[in-house]
Amino acid sequence: MRGAYCVSRNTPYATMKQIYLDHGASTPVHPQVIESMMPFWTVFYGNPSSAHAHGRDAGFALDEARRTMADLLGARPSEIVFTGCGSESDNLAVRGVMWAARLAGRGNHLITSCIEHEAVLETAVQLRDLYGFDVTILPVDEYGRVSPDDVRAALRPDTALVSIMAANNEIGTMQPILEIGAITREHGALFHTDAVQAGATTRWNLAQMPIDLLTLAPHKFYGPKGVGILYVRDGIRLVSALTGGGQEDGRRSGTVNVAFAVGATQALQLAQAQLDERVAHYTRLRDHLIAGVLAAVPADDIRLTGHPTERLPHHASFALRGLSGNDLLIHLDMVGFSASSGSACKTGNPKPSAILQAIGLGAEWTLGGLRFTVGAQNSLADVDALITALPRVVGQVRQFSQKE
Repeated sequence: MRGAYCVSRNTPYATMKQIYLDHGASTPVHPQVIESMMPFWTVFYGNPSSAHAHGRDAGFALDEARRTMADLLGARPSEIVFTGCGSESDNLAVRGVMWAARLAGRGNHLITSCIEHEAVLETAVQLRDLYGFDVTILPVDEYGRVSPDDVRAALRPDTALVSIMAANNEIGTMQPILEIGAITREHGALFHTDAVQAGATTRWNLAQMPIDLLTLAPHKFYGPKGVGILYVRDGIRLVSALTGGGQEDGRRSGTVNVAFAVGATQALQLAQAQLDERVAHYTRLRDHLIAGVLAAVPADDIRLTGHPTERLPHHASFALRGLSGNDLLIHLDMVGFSASSGSACKTGNPKPSAILQAIGLGAEWTLGGLRFTVGAQNSLADVDALITALPRVVGQVRQFSQKE
């Protein structure tokens, strides 16, 4: 996959190479993954729920994908649910467990953190505001880490679920999920982790780990968009948000996308087989990028965000003083780099990053989040090109900002 550059459609320079440093947002689909999916659009196209030969062929492939996915995660096939995306998996885990707990009289209390992906945090807020569930939203430290002691202190007799992400998408901080899961299990509540960012750089043995529900999204590890995985430990009841044909053992109605289930499984197989090599490659690029950027940009103008060592191997994130992350991204794109920002932009108005606010950064820093996430096709030359370009971009954006 090396050399997988693309030409930006918006650039006037047709020969300019666009260096992709946004693998935390999505990744190119691996050629072997594409190859594995093709027969299920052209030959084995039957509905896997149908009883005829075409349906049985598709059903056998789906069963095999489920078995392989389970083996890769140290789980049982019955514990694997294929969904439409990572956000749907998060929604099903959080909403499904809480509704089931209420119906069974097992609790009305949910614990999560202030730095969760919106698929978890907004679901928790909706459960609280519209349906009367009790929600505790835990703070984080200056690195974005949840304290296991805070989890322990927040647990109550009516706590049904704790949902803490494995790693933060914006600042890359890894959470102590095994410790948090053990505390939660000791208390008798269920533990869910959104592992979308950490899924392919971690070895999972869910039969042994204190994790009851886990979310993955294959497009983060060279698989297709439009499919998600939710691991649900056997015996856990979910109230489904999608009703109808009762597919996925009644947990997610709707015709299963066999091609994408096969592709998701192939992508995780490749990621796990190449895990050590990929992590070493990512870490080398990440560390070089962090050191180079911090040396190239004046220290008063930049901060590394997230934990300095307990972070995703492919992830480097920064806050730039007094600048808009959106402006930085536009200028980086113009000179050939695809990255992402910690700030959101709605109707043209920059919004401070809630994550940067949560880790204690002041207003002069919270608009200037910048994230670079390296991938398999990136090289040290790509990183060096960024390190060379970024100070110029920062200077240009600062100059324009001062004129406004």
